[in-house]
Amino acid sequence: MKPRQHYRPFAGGYVSEFGQFIDSYLAAHPALQEDQRHGWDIWWDHQVDLDELEKQRADTVPDTPYHYE
Repeated sequence: MKPRQHYRPFAGGYVSEFGQFIDSYLAAHPALQEDQRHGWDIWWDHQVDLDELEKQRADTVPDTPYHYE
């Protein structure tokens, strides 16, 4: 079976040695990508409570235009 080709903008079919290395490394270690997705979920894709966010925005004190006075 032929490996799946990824779209690479502006690549024109050329894949650098580093790109080839990363592609082969990720193919040999599929658990690495799952671990990356798990880390992404922890730090970025979390649920946001909009009511709590609105409370936090309402509780802030506005900054003065001149901080040193």
